[in-house]
Amino acid sequence: MNGEAQGAFISFETLELLVQVLTPTRWDIIKVMTGAGPLSIRELSQRLERDVKQVHEDVDGLFKAGVPDRNEDGSIEFPYDAVHVDFMLQAA
Repeated sequence: MNGEAQGAFISFETLELLVQVLTPTRWDIIKVMTGAGPLSIRELSQRLERDVKQVHEDVDGLFKAGVPDRNEDGSIEFPYDAVHVDFMLQAA
């Protein structure tokens, strides 16, 4: 780490909330968007081979969590080349 900025991060209060927000289909969206640059919902749907409406609903859920960015032209972008997930479980 050497004092270098580590990029943006998102925190969840509980593991249950993390699992509720970052569902397997939403992880698929993040995987496709990582390093891909700006994409339209339609293009994202085609890459995922999923229905546009369902992808749109999942992307809205990710927006609420602050995951992707919306560009001025309406495209969506996850402006990162990698994702690192880190969590800690503590004794109750």
